[in-house]
Amino acid sequence: MIQDKILQAIAAHDTIIVHRHARPDPDAYGSQVGLAETIRNSYPDKKVYVVGESVPSLAWEATMDTVSDDQYAGALVIVTDTADTPRIDDDRYDKGAMLIKIDHHPNDDAYGDLQLVQPELSSASELLVDLINGSNGQLKMNTAAARLFYTGIVGDTGRFMYNNTTAKTLTIVAQLYGYDFDPSLVNQKMNEVTLGQAKLQALAMDELTITDNGAGYYVIRQADLKRLGVAADQYQAAVGTGGRLAEVRAWAMFTEQPEGNFRVSLRSKGPVISGIAKNHNGGGHDLASGAKAANEDEIKQIVSELDELLASTRK
Repeated sequence: MIQDKILQAIAAHDTIIVHRHARPDPDAYGSQVGLAETIRNSYPDKKVYVVGESVPSLAWEATMDTVSDDQYAGALVIVTDTADTPRIDDDRYDKGAMLIKIDHHPNDDAYGDLQLVQPELSSASELLVDLINGSNGQLKMNTAAARLFYTGIVGDTGRFMYNNTTAKTLTIVAQLYGYDFDPSLVNQKMNEVTLGQAKLQALAMDELTITDNGAGYYVIRQADLKRLGVAADQYQAAVGTGGRLAEVRAWAMFTEQPEGNFRVSLRSKGPVISGIAKNHNGGGHDLASGAKAANEDEIKQIVSELDELLASTRK
């Protein structure tokens, strides 16, 4: 089994460096650092590091390590929660002796010497708890790891609101509740927004346009972010805004980047929108995907595709 090969690789390497995707969300941090904490707890003599850009809004979860190029020599590199190589944070991921991919997105980019990819699971954090549970004691989770995995699962299930939440997900969450951390404090922290983010959510609602077929969309400009004091790692707080309205069946948030192009966040309450994301240099899950728009014309094209999809799926 692939799980056994991964466990063997972890046991065989003295240095292990864990990566995740750029612009991380709670599951990226949770799976990356939760795995590192578990390996440290299981193998105290190993050198285990986490790398990537430090994100202030997630500093309450964990902090990243500083790793030199020399430390990659002979190392096992594990990348969590990252579907394709362009999204891996820190391009030294291929400098180690062995590369493992652990992810829950569709395996369109099967990079690495080993891949453990299970899109049916809610999150990379759930996948890793499952790996730990099946390790016959080779990997031993501690409280720090349990808190991180819990954070990742809560983040990627939308606080258990999304349809990727299964009985297995909740069984694993119940297991994590058995560790000595306070889930309610994690929930409160994840629910917090800054005043700027709250104003951005209000702006998104004000800018929201809804088509007759239930496609919602709004554009966030760089000028808006600067005026509201919202940092580059904070604007995702407005992604869910469109979905709060009963009239919206699927929606897109277009966020202008400093270079002038747009990052696209696509979400849906039912119709599968990942195909639209793939049409525009992106991808992801059936109901939550990301893409890119080069300009205003491509924004219009994505909105048109979203509207056409919803028109075709109306009952």
